[in-house]
Amino acid sequence: MARTREFDADAALDAAIGVFREHGFEGSSAQMLVDAMGIGRQSLYATFGDKWQLYRSAVRRYGMGECAAHLDALRRGPRAIDGIDAMLRRVVETADQPCLGVGSICEFGASRPDLTEINELLGVGLRAAVAGRIRDAQREGDVAVDIDPEATVEFLIANIAGIRVAGRGGAGPTTLSSLADMALRAIHSSDSPIY
Repeated sequence: MARTREFDADAALDAAIGVFREHGFEGSSAQMLVDAMGIGRQSLYATFGDKWQLYRSAVRRYGMGECAAHLDALRRGPRAIDGIDAMLRRVVETADQPCLGVGSICEFGASRPDLTEINELLGVGLRAAVAGRIRDAQREGDVAVDIDPEATVEFLIANIAGIRVAGRGGAGPTTLSSLADMALRAIHSSDSPIY
């Protein structure tokens, strides 16, 4: 009869996410991971595979949570621009905390296709949702109609990554908020009553 698992795999994975967020893949030892996860090495390997498989699972789970939070923020407010603003403000508020998504890209770039695939798959839905809100904001007159929504999505995502890196580097709330303000000003319509 097989032994039942004596730990919560999701809670253990969340603990691993915390280690990887703070130390990256290379900086996280197996001992650091099992200590944080509260499990033995055998349980780690039996449940999650090797360290790289655990890291990929952590990036996927973390990314799903981040995407869900971004999508929730995008739905806030009576106008589409309010949702875009809410998404950027959420990033500003959490920018002092390490981001596993940005960290994974900084650490590996595109050198690991299996990791790149995870990040790309996570980004598909988010990019589509942001592009949809940009189109809505263009119809509402808050975003310039002469900018391409898909290019604007990439601009905003690059700004989100920049805000996270700046926050991690010690930039304060005023600086981070001004970065979000500048991103919004770059896409706004000169006819918008909001600006």
